[in-house]
Amino acid sequence: MRNFLFMVALLPTLLFAQRSDVFVDGGIYQVNYSEIYQQPTKIKYHIECPNGTASRKGMDFYTVDSIITSDNADYANNVWDKGHLAPAAAFNCTREMLHRTFSYLNCTLQHQDLNRGAWRLLEAHERDLAAVGRSVDVVIVLDFTNAQKLPTGATIPSGFWKSIYVGGRQVECYYFPNTKPANTDYTRFKIATCK
Repeated sequence: MRNFLFMVALLPTLLFAQRSDVFVDGGIYQVNYSEIYQQPTKIKYHIECPNGTASRKGMDFYTVDSIITSDNADYANNVWDKGHLAPAAAFNCTREMLHRTFSYLNCTLQHQDLNRGAWRLLEAHERDLAAVGRSVDVVIVLDFTNAQKLPTGATIPSGFWKSIYVGGRQVECYYFPNTKPANTDYTRFKIATCK
């Protein structure tokens, strides 16, 4: 009887165990997601609309019923932006494509000054590469070395590796610590190889 009661008490934990790696094909991006971190661990995307004009007015991030993700509480009253990994501006062909980028599966705790500065300018550079008819793909791997967990449940990434591929060949690689950068020059974060 004691063993039965122990198993009954353990059942909710087993049913709701958080997964370390959930793969999701979001149509416009592919993501590996950690329910333990409540953050993506890797994302891949292809620049679809370097010159799109669809409006993102009224859009906000949304959770996914089948996956434990971060949520609004993780981003409240702190320096962490809801950083798009697959950027909305690369998918503004249609409102539907834009809406897909607002899933918390595509969102990371990113220092606001990084997100609004060097990271944003590198995203513009990616679109510039694609605007001249090149095929541009991007892979981002999140670094959780010595990462800090928020009281709300999500884990703050330590940094981000970003690889840019043009015509299937890796042409640029960057590593961004998830801190306030000294300036907005994204080229200062260029490195020889990425994960």
